[in-house]
Amino acid sequence: MTNIVVPELGESVVEARVARWLKKEGDRVEVGEALVELETEKVDLEVNADKGGVLASIKRREGEDVKIGELLGVVDETAAAAAPSGNGSSGAGKTAAAPAAAAPPTQADQRATPTARRMAREHDVDLGAVQGSGASGRVMKQDVKDAMAQPGATPPTGTPKGVPYETREAPQPRPPAAPTRPSGDRSERRERMSKRRETIARRLVEAQHNAAMLTTFNEVDMTAIMNLRERRKEAFKKEYGVGLGIASFFVKAGVAALRAFPQLNAEIQGNEIVYKNYFDIGMAVGAEGGLVVPVIRDADRMSFSRLELAIRDFAQRAADGTLTLDDLKGGTFTITNGGVFGSLLSTPILNPPQVAILGLHKIQDRAVPLNGQVVIRPMMYVALSYDHRIVDGREAVQFLVKIKEFIEDPGHLLLES
Repeated sequence: MTNIVVPELGESVVEARVARWLKKEGDRVEVGEALVELETEKVDLEVNADKGGVLASIKRREGEDVKIGELLGVVDETAAAAAPSGNGSSGAGKTAAAPAAAAPPTQADQRATPTARRMAREHDVDLGAVQGSGASGRVMKQDVKDAMAQPGATPPTGTPKGVPYETREAPQPRPPAAPTRPSGDRSERRERMSKRRETIARRLVEAQHNAAMLTTFNEVDMTAIMNLRERRKEAFKKEYGVGLGIASFFVKAGVAALRAFPQLNAEIQGNEIVYKNYFDIGMAVGAEGGLVVPVIRDADRMSFSRLELAIRDFAQRAADGTLTLDDLKGGTFTITNGGVFGSLLSTPILNPPQVAILGLHKIQDRAVPLNGQVVIRPMMYVALSYDHRIVDGREAVQFLVKIKEFIEDPGHLLLES
């Protein structure tokens, strides 16, 4: 007998949720074959069979929360696959349960993200017929939505299959003599939070309760960066195979400003301040299941081209659902860009145990005074949220001013590199 247990889930992740069993009790399993999907606060992952055999028993059911090392199921490597009951004779009278019948959906499932698979199950969508838009044809959540909206698709009725809570029609009061009852669909649907969404909710509240969080703002004239990108974009893409965005400039500026103000690259451990002499910059990315923050390691040692390639790779893998736990570990400082969604101004929330986060926003033409005249310039509001326990307001303001100086005069970045 071989136990299937919850594996190590990564730094600071101690709990997962059983999202879906890919095999049933009595099914034949091969070495390395995926048995069960686990949903964590950071990524979804599959637990594979270490040995071939038969899935003898399932100990934890779908929807249950489990911890590292807990028993999920047992594989019997000496048993044959389950067979229909007969007259007790052996040999030709017994036939193995046909795994071939389950193979096509498994193959289709393997090329879809966990969120897409869950939506397909809930609405009876055949994943094998869905064209994937992700990397290597992987089926995304939006692909399933598009398939549901196709002409001829049967709209879901009643409660979607697999939803753990009922869809209930809201109770209606007895109408008075003059009807005032609202018209239209007034149904409600309850859905359990995903593990990631639960963790996001908990950590955002904890960040506000456990840190003395303040936010300071400034505005940056993006003219120099925009002109530089316009001059160099074709040559840069031709040489490195990636476009020159604005994120790499802010990573470079952030590292330079952190060197000048090391308190913002630190963390609190008990009654000590731990100063980091390395710069692992987290880049917040909006993914299907919620916000994730993959980390660019040793960002201070990377060129503009390597930064742009890393940022593009993270964005693609976040969309595909292929980020790993190692991609999300650690980080000393975070940058989040609400401008890609049209945000003009926001107050970003700290990503503990980090003590600072830089928020970027939409670039918008605004009238600004310059040398005694009013001119139109592409401007961006920037926000810095910080933990006032170890970062004073003066340092936070000066840090943001330093960012502004580096962006408005990119030549400074060359001197600081």
